[in-house]
Amino acid sequence: MENDQMISPTDIITGIVFIDGELAMLTLTADGELRWTEYGLRQQLSMKKDVLGFVVEGKRIRVKVVVEKEAGICCGQFDGDFVRKDFVFEPLIDQNGWCFKLRQYLDSLGRPKRLLVFVNPFGGKKSAREIFVKEVKPLFEDADVQLEIQETKYQLHAKEFVKSMDVSKYDGIVCVSGDGVLVEVVNGLLERADWRTALKLPIGMVPAGTGNGMIKSLLDTVGLRCCANSATISIIRGHKRSVDVATIAQGSTKFFSVLMLAWGLIADIDIESEKFRWMGSARIDFYALQRIICLRQYNGRILFLPAPGFESYGQPVNCSLYKEPPVSDKELGYQGPETKFEDLEWREIKGPFVTVWLHNVPWGAENTLTAPAAKFSDGFLDLIVLKNCPKLVLLSLMRQTSSGTHVKSPYIVYLKVKAFVLEPGGLVDEPDKEGIIDSDGEVLARGKRTHNCDQKALMSYDKLQVTVDQGLATLFSPEY
Repeated sequence: MENDQMISPTDIITGIVFIDGELAMLTLTADGELRWTEYGLRQQLSMKKDVLGFVVEGKRIRVKVVVEKEAGICCGQFDGDFVRKDFVFEPLIDQNGWCFKLRQYLDSLGRPKRLLVFVNPFGGKKSAREIFVKEVKPLFEDADVQLEIQETKYQLHAKEFVKSMDVSKYDGIVCVSGDGVLVEVVNGLLERADWRTALKLPIGMVPAGTGNGMIKSLLDTVGLRCCANSATISIIRGHKRSVDVATIAQGSTKFFSVLMLAWGLIADIDIESEKFRWMGSARIDFYALQRIICLRQYNGRILFLPAPGFESYGQPVNCSLYKEPPVSDKELGYQGPETKFEDLEWREIKGPFVTVWLHNVPWGAENTLTAPAAKFSDGFLDLIVLKNCPKLVLLSLMRQTSSGTHVKSPYIVYLKVKAFVLEPGGLVDEPDKEGIIDSDGEVLARGKRTHNCDQKALMSYDKLQVTVDQGLATLFSPEY
C-alpha cells in the first residue's frame, strides 16, 4: 500500500472498501480529502469542492460529486463548468462510522440546509421554471438541501413575501430569475423592522432573466460561466461575500439599489425598447442604433463626492444632502448610511449629457462589462459619463461595452464616487421633453413626454441623491 495511504493521526477515518469490485484503502483526511488508489492510480476528492452529498444504498455509499470539466471529465447531465459524477464504495466494516464521519464533515462546512427559492416564470425567455426543474433542483436534492419554492405571480411579489417572512426558517434566499427579483428581495429585507438581522441572510442568484448582471459579475470574477450549473453549485458550497447597497433618495422616498442607475441614452434604450420586446434580445441593439442615429442630449448637472485619487474630476461646488428627521427603525426600517458628507469637497460636471451611468458591480448584463474596475464592497460606485460624442465613435463605444474597453475612450469620464446627486433636465433641442431615470431595470422617474409618461413612477423627474453603505447585503458567491 502507498505510504500516503497508511493510517495517520490526522486521518478522520480509514478502512478497506470495495470500489468497482476491487479492494482499496479509503481515507477521509482531516483536511477533507477522500483518498484511495484505483487501478494503480492515486485518486482523491475534495469534500469542500467536489462533494455535494451522499446516500446509503444497502451496503454501498454513493457519494454525489461535481467535477470541473478541465479535470478531464467531458460528459455529464448539465451544461456548465461542472459535470455530475458518482463515487460509489462499499465498506467491509463500519458503514455507520463512514456515514457519521462524512455527514459530520459536510455539516462542519456551514453549507445552507434550508433555502427559500423564488422562481420568476415571466422573466427573460420565460424559461426559469424549466431551468429550475431540470438544472437547479436536482443539484440541491443531491446536496440534501430542503427547499421552499415560491413562484412569483406579479411584480413586487418577492418583496412583499420577504417583508413578512420568518427569517429564522431559512439559511438563505435563492432567486431563479434575472436581476429584478434580487432587487425586490433586497428592498423587502431593508424595509423590515429587523433589517439588520434579515440582511445577514445570504442571497443567491441563478441566471434565468434578461440581464443577469449580478450573477455574471460574481461568476466571471473567478472565471466561471454565467449559467445555472455554476451558480447553483456556488450556492450549495455556501461561500459568501458582502455587497454595497446604494440608497437612492428623493425627499423621504427611497429605493435601494445593488446594480446601477442610468439616465440619458442607456436608460432610454433599456426602457423604451420594451415596445420591441417581440424581437427578443435583439431589441436592445436595434433600438440602440435608432437612438444613436437620432441622438438626444440632456441638460442638467451631476454632483459627486470623489473617491481618493479622483479629486481632479469636475469642478468644486458646495453641496448638502437631504436629511430626514430621525425615526425609529421599527417604523421605517433602514434609513440609509449614517455618514456626513457636507464638510467634504464635492465636485460637479455640467451638461449637456448623452448618458450618465452609475454602477455597483462590473457587469450590467451578461454581455455588458459596464464598469470593469467596480468592486463588490469597496464603498464606492463607478461613475461613467458621456457628453458630446460623434455618432460613429458612439457606435464603436457601444460595441466595446462587451469587453469593457469603452472606459478607455477620451470621450468617457470614468471615476469612483462615494456619493452622487443627479439634477436631470430636458432635451437640448426640446426643453419641454424630459428623460427617464432607470435603476436596476426599474423606472424610477419618467419626465414629460417620455415613453409611457402617464404611468406612475416611484419618484418625480427631479433632483435625487445616491449614497452608499459598504458591504451592507450578503450574497452567496463562488470562493474567491
